[in-house]
Amino acid sequence: MDKILEGLVSSSHPLPLKRVIVRRVVESAETPLSQAQCRAMFALSTRLVLQGPDPFQRQVGRQVLEAYGRYHRAEFEAFFNRGLVLGLLQRGYGELSNRDPAILDYIQAGLRLIMSCPSVLELFELLQVEALRLVCERPAPPLCARLCQLLGDFPQCLPRGRKLSLAFCQQLVRSIAHFQSQGSREAELRLYVSQVTQVSGLLRSVWKAEPDTLLPSLQELFAVISAADTSFEPSVALASLVQHIPLQMITVLIRSLTTDPNVKDASMTQALCRMIDWLSWPLAQHVETWVIALLKGLAAVQKFTILIDVTLLKIELVFNRLWFPLVRPGALAVLSHMLLSFQHSPEAFHLIVPHVVSLVHSFKRDGLPSSTAFLMQLTELIHCMMYHYSGFPELYEPILEAVKDMPKPTEEKIKLILSQSAWTSQSSSLPSCLSRLSGKSETGKTGLINLGNTCYMNSVIQALFMATDFRRHVLSLNLNGCNSLMRKLQHLFAFLAHTQREAYAPRIFFEASRPPWFTPRSQQDCSEYLRFLLDRLHEEERTLKALSSTKTSESIMNEESQKQEAVHKAQVFAEAPCMGSGERTLIEKMFGGKLKTTICCLNCKSMSQKEEAFTDLSLAFCPPTSLENVGPKCVERSEVKDDYVVQTNTSATSPAGETLLNNLEVNGGCDTIMNEGTIKDFSTEPNSENTTNSELSKVQDNRDMSQRLVGKNTLSVTDLLNYFLAPEILSGDNKYYCEKCASLQNAEKTMQIIEEPEYLILTLLRFSYDPKCHIRRKILDNVSLPLVLELPVKRATSSLAVVSGGWSVGVEFSDIGENLAKKLKPSGADEVTCPQLVPYVLSSVVVHSGVSSESGHYYSYARNVTGSGPSGLCHQSTALSLVSPQDKLLTEESPCTVVENELDTEMPREWFLFNDSRVTFTSFQSVQKITSRFPKDTAYVLFYKKQNSTCGFNTNSANGLWVNGDPPLQKDLMDAITKDNKLYLQ
Repeated sequence: MDKILEGLVSSSHPLPLKRVIVRRVVESAETPLSQAQCRAMFALSTRLVLQGPDPFQRQVGRQVLEAYGRYHRAEFEAFFNRGLVLGLLQRGYGELSNRDPAILDYIQAGLRLIMSCPSVLELFELLQVEALRLVCERPAPPLCARLCQLLGDFPQCLPRGRKLSLAFCQQLVRSIAHFQSQGSREAELRLYVSQVTQVSGLLRSVWKAEPDTLLPSLQELFAVISAADTSFEPSVALASLVQHIPLQMITVLIRSLTTDPNVKDASMTQALCRMIDWLSWPLAQHVETWVIALLKGLAAVQKFTILIDVTLLKIELVFNRLWFPLVRPGALAVLSHMLLSFQHSPEAFHLIVPHVVSLVHSFKRDGLPSSTAFLMQLTELIHCMMYHYSGFPELYEPILEAVKDMPKPTEEKIKLILSQSAWTSQSSSLPSCLSRLSGKSETGKTGLINLGNTCYMNSVIQALFMATDFRRHVLSLNLNGCNSLMRKLQHLFAFLAHTQREAYAPRIFFEASRPPWFTPRSQQDCSEYLRFLLDRLHEEERTLKALSSTKTSESIMNEESQKQEAVHKAQVFAEAPCMGSGERTLIEKMFGGKLKTTICCLNCKSMSQKEEAFTDLSLAFCPPTSLENVGPKCVERSEVKDDYVVQTNTSATSPAGETLLNNLEVNGGCDTIMNEGTIKDFSTEPNSENTTNSELSKVQDNRDMSQRLVGKNTLSVTDLLNYFLAPEILSGDNKYYCEKCASLQNAEKTMQIIEEPEYLILTLLRFSYDPKCHIRRKILDNVSLPLVLELPVKRATSSLAVVSGGWSVGVEFSDIGENLAKKLKPSGADEVTCPQLVPYVLSSVVVHSGVSSESGHYYSYARNVTGSGPSGLCHQSTALSLVSPQDKLLTEESPCTVVENELDTEMPREWFLFNDSRVTFTSFQSVQKITSRFPKDTAYVLFYKKQNSTCGFNTNSANGLWVNGDPPLQKDLMDAITKDNKLYLQ
């Protein structure tokens, strides 16, 4: 019969005929055979099973083996013995390798035939040893899967005893770590996944049967994925094990891992990164659960360095997994947790921003319900991130356009989502986020590193640095040997101009310039900081000059060395070009202006006047509903109404003009961190008893102006400035005490700018205190920013000295002689004003992003503007049509509209966006539409540069080489920058 079978399989008979003959051979298995015949038949069928050249022969071999083994069991038991099985497992069969899965197929078939025979127990013991040996040899996925199938069908072959069983599980884990797919086609990948599933399924069975093996197996798993060996990368097939770990063990295991002192940070970082890689495994379940649990566990023990490094390394990979539907749910869960917990810096979010739009378009093209659902979740997440990390309009604009038709979460929901996952406050005390710096951006500008909620300082410094004339004056000062704040500002400006770094850390300047009442690492008001900084610089220069003057006079009788020392200190600030009057400080020259305030009693017509210096004007928002009824600002009582800030307290100069920096908030106060003022009632008419017909007609004229102001949908800076300069009626609780009347009277207060600054700083009073809710609210109204602003200035024919700080006594113009001289300041009644509109060009805009004064973010837009207009910014030949101040104050059309358009189109890349470390090109169009696109991003502080100024520099100076129009640096400063650049480039 064996010869018939052998001849059959090698013959050329048709396949149907062969099958008929095979069936008859199988049926003849019941025929009694000798032991030799049975052995020959078993040997032949074994050869066919293991070495059959085609599937038909191998199938014939299996059928014959099973048939004859079943009817001749004793003979087969003698044939299928320990020696045969051991030889197959260790040496293979002929040319067939012992690592071929066919060997295990054959052994499994043989075990089925002798299950009821006593000798099977000996084979079980043999296979227990051989199974452990096989897994220690790191079998390939096909062989390992076949072994696990055999062990699953015959659990008696699993290694016995705690030690062997534990070793088997640990070695099987390591074998999975070495798995690699042998192909990339879908069928090959499906086969690979099924093989891995077979192996992980066996481990689950072992863990279930012997729970003591689970924890050591997981420890082995962690040892594999935390290894620092760069020559070996564990397979993501390990992800298949996660689904078999009981979820109730999460808390215990994570706590054990995160608190184990033997687990180093580098090992934990490596393990977490590889676990995140497991999100790519298509059939893995609960991987995201374990990853998120580990992230939370690390946050609980404040392992923030690990969290930062892992997030920045892996967040792009996690985001890319969203492209694949099988792994999308888990990837989105991990991505959401990473972004919502990483709230101290926008760096992680900005890594995925460039990829968001293409993914959104892909989801939309799918049109599948599942894709739409995921798109809604992703959109909600993206909105939360853009809300939290506002101030990057250039980055977010394409995303907003892509998701514009998707539902947007409410602000309350966004705040709730953001508050649930953060693992650290906005302290930015995390150094690794500051170390990922690259080369200088294409703009050639240098950013400023955020030192922990210092964006308020960074935005102001960049605006001052981009004030070209001011920067050049600062850089030109000879401050060697001086440790003043101005010297530190010069050092900072020099590094911003010449460093090779992408961003500079202004730690020294921050510590020197931070107001004492500013809490470190908390958000502050940039306007308050700017005011304090300019005041410090001004007072410091005046003090140094006074000291130098005193020592110079004393040195006449001292030694020659003392004389030289005094002269040197006297020259510290005096060597700056274009100093003009020796009594004025650099801050006065650049930012100082003068404002004259006049109060006229409406009863006796007496007037009192005062002049005060300013470095910035704080502009309140005009209430739209109230202004429709009343023209002049009618101040009766201090209360909060409609979130608009109007206040009449002003700061006067000291008797000798000693204090320059007064925040002229004629329409708004600043009592706290942000400009917190009191709100006035605008609905009350002036007191009729003390209001004459002429005053009523003036009120009517101003009502017409107010109606024109509120007739537009969007306020402009010009509107706010006009409102600032509009007459104000003092009545009710705010009546004016008239010394001539010796009583409180209704009065009209007017203000005029009598001396304009080189740089006009305007602060928009967007914050007001709400006593009902006890919070500072923000006015989110959009304000149009004119590129060219014309400032009405009423200059006197004679120069005016700074007047003492108190109000002058009541003045009646009919007074003459000595009485008039006592009541009226010099040149007060007889001065002649020359109306003039002074043109200013927008230089910088500091933007506040947020909804309250205690939080948010600052960034700034800026460009280089000089007095004469660099690069054709403002042509001398361009005629600015100047109308009378009275007409201009009430008009909406600007004669410089054409000039604005020309200015903005000539140099499309002249505007820069400074956002802490990041500096990018932008355009004036982006500045104009920032609030319309990002409602909580509003212009807050504006810098305007006076045009046709004569306080520029002669760049042909022989004192040294001018770089990009900036003066040469002092040698010690240039040496420090050169040394730092060399270290950085190395």
